[in-house]
Amino acid sequence: MDCTNKKSLRVTYGDFTLGVHGEGFDYIFSYAQAGLESIVKNGYEWLYRCPKPTFWRALTDNDRGSGFQMKSGSWLAADMFINCKDIEVIMDGISQGKPCAPANNRYGGDVDAKEIVVKYTYETITNPSTIVHVTYTVKETGKIMVEVHYVGANGLPQLPVFGMRFIMPTLADKYIYKGLSGETYPDRKAGAAEGVYEIKDLSLTPYLVPQECGMRMDTEWVEVTRHTSLDNSRKDISVQTLRIEKTEQTFAFSCLPYTASEIENATHHEELPPARRTVLCVYGAVRGVGGIDSWGSDVENAYHISAEEDITYSFVIC
Repeated sequence: MDCTNKKSLRVTYGDFTLGVHGEGFDYIFSYAQAGLESIVKNGYEWLYRCPKPTFWRALTDNDRGSGFQMKSGSWLAADMFINCKDIEVIMDGISQGKPCAPANNRYGGDVDAKEIVVKYTYETITNPSTIVHVTYTVKETGKIMVEVHYVGANGLPQLPVFGMRFIMPTLADKYIYKGLSGETYPDRKAGAAEGVYEIKDLSLTPYLVPQECGMRMDTEWVEVTRHTSLDNSRKDISVQTLRIEKTEQTFAFSCLPYTASEIENATHHEELPPARRTVLCVYGAVRGVGGIDSWGSDVENAYHISAEEDITYSFVIC
């Protein structure tokens, strides 16, 4: 997808939302929903829910055997519920605060800008709580830089994962990525080969009990392809692609029809809901899956994620 565009951004300061528009793209940042509410590319919607920080991957048999859920289960609750403490909009380097009603009345209907930055500050419901900063920077090109910073806090248990979860309105047809072959994890990637791979089957790995699967490590970019919409009146939809690119460091991702909590709730595959959404998670940190045995051995220390240390990563939506 060509993201080049030399025109200024057109910014709309709404009562509860901030609209950022350009040639071929329209984005809506919500104050009420505390996140990026809409990504429209060429008239096609890519978001079903606001992206939020994610802290949980579904348990594996090895996790259950080592009792990981008893030590770190609070991250499942944090994954489902998170509180937005602050929102800041920065236009061309100048802070606008949180310009919702009635403060937004000082703006005209449309304002031109070279760059818009929207910063969300979230607080977890863990005990102790901690903070996650998510910063979206929109350039004139239409690219969105996403910077994510988890603030470590003493006393918190180990993290399963840390990243951002994007839920798309319909099931993807496929995804293509550049990274390591097959399903990989930090402690399960030595045999993988670097290359470009196309995945047309988004279904879960058919383990006896539904569990964590589908991780792709050391990724440079991923392109998700869809052709369906929730708007049944539309007859003009062609194949559409959304691309996620690395910045300085590669990222990990999974692209599945279910959230981690939906997988966690199912003890058999027939208990899973119909596959009708796409859940794309872009991770900055992933815990290993172990596999030494399934009777109590923990993941090796090198593949733990400390929740007491800061985690920072970034990627680009194009």
